[in-house]
Amino acid sequence: MKHRLIALLAVLGILCSVRPVIGADASDTSSELKALITKVQNKLHEGKKTEADLGDELKEFDELIAKHKEEKTDESAQMLYLEVFKKADKAIELVQQLKKDYPDTKAAKNADEVLESMKQQEAALRIQGSLVEGAKFPDFDEKDIAGKSLSVANFKGKVVLIDFWATWCAPCVGELPNVIKSYEKHHDKGFEIIGVSLDQNEAGLKSFTKDRNMTWQQYFDGKGWGNKLAQKYGIQSIPATFLLDGDGNIIGRDLRGEALEEAVAKALVKN
Repeated sequence: MKHRLIALLAVLGILCSVRPVIGADASDTSSELKALITKVQNKLHEGKKTEADLGDELKEFDELIAKHKEEKTDESAQMLYLEVFKKADKAIELVQQLKKDYPDTKAAKNADEVLESMKQQEAALRIQGSLVEGAKFPDFDEKDIAGKSLSVANFKGKVVLIDFWATWCAPCVGELPNVIKSYEKHHDKGFEIIGVSLDQNEAGLKSFTKDRNMTWQQYFDGKGWGNKLAQKYGIQSIPATFLLDGDGNIIGRDLRGEALEEAVAKALVKN
């Protein structure tokens, strides 16, 4: 069927047009899709683009969809994009070819929007690639949800955890007891937290943080995934955290549970 052919050719574009993920893991799916995409790319480069040419790949594509039909599509697809296409050159090439060869299809008509989304994803990956351990965490100057000044510089000399999260993010909420425990244990010794909430409901966020005694500052602008600071730091999935030393240098990323506790305690000793 032609619609399956179009779907196969457009799959790379579709992958990067979905929402960012929340703690997803699609490594198994990723390897399978990567192998299939390689086959398709090889045939396209040979000028083979008809349904007959791609018959075997279409069958494999259907089998892959059926195999993973119970998975959350948005999460799986986004993880596939992030994992398979650290650089989007090949993905962009296929979407552009789709636009050229099948101009009257819905997929082709949406190609420009998809390409723009891919460029944004690629930019986010570049930003994330620069935020490595040892690098200076780029500062910001904002107001927190209470209207108070908020920046990393405000906590110079302190060990700081930058925590990108949301009340609707189950993995974020699941990790909160560990974050709260570390904060209560080490706050008096110089440990601070800056929360960056991707929530859209201000009243709900305030109620949530009050109920759980999350007394640290929170940045909130109500834009969800469009959150200003999330965009600035290329955040594609949550929870996402950066642990900074007293000089604002990154000393850890995405630490969870005991790993967070150990890193904070070690950093405070050095500090």
